Amino acid sequence: MTRTTPPRPLDVSSVFPELAGMSRLATRLHPRPGSPTVHESSVGGPLLWPADEPWASCALEHDAPLGLTTPEEVRTLRRIRAREVWTAEEHAEVERIHAGHDPSLLPGGRHPLIPVAQLYARDVADLPFPEGTDLLQVLWCPFIDIEDQEGSEAVQLRWRRADEVTEVLEPAPEPAYVGMSELVPVPCVLHPERVREYPAAHDLGRDLAGRISRWEEEDGSPGYREALSVAAGWKAGGWAAPFTFRDSGGPEELLCRACGTVGEPLLTLDHGEWDAWTGSWRPVEEPHDASATPTEVTVGRGYTLQFYACPADPWHPPVTVMQ
Repeated sequence: MTRTTPPRPLDVSSVFPELAGMSRLATRLHPRPGSPTVHESSVGGPLLWPADEPWASCALEHDAPLGLTTPEEVRTLRRIRAREVWTAEEHAEVERIHAGHDPSLLPGGRHPLIPVAQLYARDVADLPFPEGTDLLQVLWCPFIDIEDQEGSEAVQLRWRRADEVTEVLEPAPEPAYVGMSELVPVPCVLHPERVREYPAAHDLGRDLAGRISRWEEEDGSPGYREALSVAAGWKAGGWAAPFTFRDSGGPEELLCRACGTVGEPLLTLDHGEWDAWTGSWRPVEEPHDASATPTEVTVGRGYTLQFYACPADPWHPPVTVMQ
């Protein structure tokens, strides 16, 4: 089903003309639970991974303070929670899984990463695909605080040329245990949609940001942050998401670690597609009982995870910022 973002409550560039030259196109991914294949763009789905290439992994020290869970147990919990009525056996199963496995069972050595996203160029025009590639794959380690591992092997991006993968790795490896079930995405198909965005307040000059703030207060106009600037949910390209727990930000935290160039927004991974403040971004086709958190991914306490790409060389490792 197509997902369509409602028109913005007003064209904010008609009120502040200087915004017109600052607009950017972004692709809202609109992930929804499904059964994607390796030949489709997806969140949490199978990857078009060459059979002769080692699977992405990391050897960082892993921590699971709440106990270990197997990937299959994560899937079992989700199936049970989706039911309105649980049997006695299902209640017992949920309690058993919540108790977790002893962390001493965690095997040593390298641990397979899990798929986060797979994006084909035909579906996502707003990604800076390096020349000769048309596929981006994102993987991470389901044990650690992603924000603390920026630039490490715990978060990996792979750019590929899809037609060069002649034999796909099957079955794909997965870790024996995960430490954070909220970093295991529900397999989702995508419904890409291009939308126009304007910069978040922290990317505006102080004068313009101040005038917009006063305009909101004096005229009771729609919230710039919530409804008129940056789209909610998972997206590619566009502008960086507004700061939440950060009081301020600047280019120094977005510098490419390889060459020092200021990064540009690549991907935004969000906890939800909309919430009480960003409800105007809810697609018009959504049924009244639709979940606003289809991927069931939570970064931190429900913040967004931003990937910033190096505009000088897209092969350089991305910078990640949680905000």
